[in-house]
Amino acid sequence: MRRLFLDTPPRRSPSSTQVVLLSSVWLAVFGNLALWHSLMQLPDLSGWRSGVFGAALALIIASVLTVVLSLVAWRWTLKPAITVLLLCAGFATHFMWSYAIVVDTPMLVNMLHTDSREALEQLSPRLVLTVAGVAAWPLWWVWQSSWQPLPWNQQLLRNLERCLVALLVLLGTTFAVFPDLASVMRNHPELRYKINPLNTLYAVLDMTVIPPEQRSGSLRPLGEDAHRVARTDSKAARPPLLVLVLGETARSSNFSLNGYPRLTNPLLSLENVVSFRQVTACGTSTAESLPCMLSPLGREAFNSRHHESENLLDVLQRSGYAVLWMDNQSGCKGLCDRIPHVNTSALKLASECEAGECRDTVMLARLDTELAKLPPEPRTHGVVVVMHQMGSHGPAYHKRTPKAFKTFQPECQENALSPCDRQHLINAYDNTIVFTDYFLSQLIGWLKAQEKNNATAMLYVSDHGESLGENNLYLHGLPFRVAPEVQKQVAMIGWLSPSFERWSGVSTACLSQQRDRPLSHDHLFHSVLGVMSVQTREYLAERDLFVACQAH
Repeated sequence: MRRLFLDTPPRRSPSSTQVVLLSSVWLAVFGNLALWHSLMQLPDLSGWRSGVFGAALALIIASVLTVVLSLVAWRWTLKPAITVLLLCAGFATHFMWSYAIVVDTPMLVNMLHTDSREALEQLSPRLVLTVAGVAAWPLWWVWQSSWQPLPWNQQLLRNLERCLVALLVLLGTTFAVFPDLASVMRNHPELRYKINPLNTLYAVLDMTVIPPEQRSGSLRPLGEDAHRVARTDSKAARPPLLVLVLGETARSSNFSLNGYPRLTNPLLSLENVVSFRQVTACGTSTAESLPCMLSPLGREAFNSRHHESENLLDVLQRSGYAVLWMDNQSGCKGLCDRIPHVNTSALKLASECEAGECRDTVMLARLDTELAKLPPEPRTHGVVVVMHQMGSHGPAYHKRTPKAFKTFQPECQENALSPCDRQHLINAYDNTIVFTDYFLSQLIGWLKAQEKNNATAMLYVSDHGESLGENNLYLHGLPFRVAPEVQKQVAMIGWLSPSFERWSGVSTACLSQQRDRPLSHDHLFHSVLGVMSVQTREYLAERDLFVACQAH
């Protein structure tokens, strides 16, 4: 028996080629569960054709991954590269499966702009299980594998041979199923962003290497000719004070001001506000929409721009107004770098904050203090305050509202939304709109109190909308051309005090007649300049939503 044991040959370690091929196949099959689930829902393919197409697509993905891994199949780089791809596949699988999102460049940018508090909200047992299921066993197998290193020239030759074979398989398989492949990808372009982990790899390259729309050079100044035009109305000697509230994840369809059957705006409905009902966002994520909405370019021109420029806030400050940015979220994405700004999310005021999060009302608590810090001379001309909300930021909607505002019950208490009863999820989201309603009504109350010194106004507009389980989609961030309307249609609400109406010449009654006019974020830059009486060659009257109601 002892002799038999000693004569047993040792277990043979896999070669580097076997590690590359098996890792590529594993990633193609088990790293793309969300993709296969989406393919099964398509009416384009059925029966045996669906199975053949799925197998061919898996072979195409495995071939591309083999090419990628062959490029880094060296002694010190292959295992780390496989590790990165497996972990990317595991995390992406969780988010694509749980929320039906896709992974593209804007989504990756959004993730990089997420702070630690928002990132922790994404943690869940389901995330851990998904990442472990996709990555744990192959990671163990890869790292316990060893192979005899070859001289560099032999290793290079082997890598090139493997690349060539993989490319031949890729071309042959693509040619065999090209009609179905072209049709499916043309009719369902979102699927290309679910090919895992190539979607993440492409997004990283798009951010760092790929230069087709490279924006070079220093930040360009904007509106260098901007100046204020004096108002002649003697009754409006008080300088203007405009508060621009940038909402978060507030879709238009859940505001009762816009016809939603639930009373989500009980307080604003008592104010003389105008809710614009057909407003389209610049993008479906904060990272896309926020800089776009403060730009004069409009969505299409902004997305194809070749340089970065200053924004609306710079133009307002250059014209002579005092400008302040207050942020209760993860930051201003560089938009407020050249103006006074404060982040209120870390203030930890006992009356406004709990469990590490501050309600949006913390900005109101600090408003007077921060205004007093502004330079006194520009304040005599007028003030523009920008408030960036936490608003309805998901997926932990239940954390956005204090107990007193949980009007709709029961509400979803999970971070992973798909297991929640859909009505409970809607309840949690609608409660965030109720709290935003309270925040805006309190802000209007504060503005009314300032009328002895200023002509006051408020304009609220959300950055993007949200999916709440419609067609099994959750959250936001789908590419704009394929995103559902609920991710693109946003709430926008205006309030003008009587003194601001006189100062600006804009009538609230007239604006109410414009509430169903199709608008977009493209109008924001020009509308704010117009209503604040700032002249510059950057201003376009056709994009000013107030100009039709302005007395001349």
